[in-house]
Amino acid sequence: MRRVFGITGWKNSGKTTLTEKLVAELVRRNWSVSTVKHAHHDFDIDKEGADSFRHRQAGATEVAVVSGRRWALMHELRGEDEPTLDAILSRLAPSDIVLIEGYKREAHKKIETRRLEAKDRTPLADSDPNIVAIAADFAADGEGLPVFDLDDVKSIADFVEGIAGLKR
Repeated sequence: MRRVFGITGWKNSGKTTLTEKLVAELVRRNWSVSTVKHAHHDFDIDKEGADSFRHRQAGATEVAVVSGRRWALMHELRGEDEPTLDAILSRLAPSDIVLIEGYKREAHKKIETRRLEAKDRTPLADSDPNIVAIAADFAADGEGLPVFDLDDVKSIADFVEGIAGLKR
């Protein structure tokens, strides 16, 4: 069974910052952590002119870039549907936990991030039973869920460990 936990919220709500801090804290606690980030826009991890970019531009569906320090696999959809979260998770190497950033509509346990500067501040927890906590940079009173300060990463990590079943 793969342990997953999500970080969700509106644009500019602090998802990436919380994910980054949670990864660092969980790794500090000696857990192996992988991440999946959902992007809603056309993105590119390749620079124009790079060999791998040229391979993709020529029509390759998958391009692996491998060095002595890391490897990456890029897959061009070329008209295929976006893969499901489960399909992506099945391609990851084993780890103690996978933190999933984004994927608002998926049915895994997640924490909702809220910031005053967010693009939208409509609470997601009201319509998503998979949101099990809230992390905010303001007082989120009246919630029926645990509420954490967005910067209280140690307490959030304790909570994630408990929800995910990570035992020391």
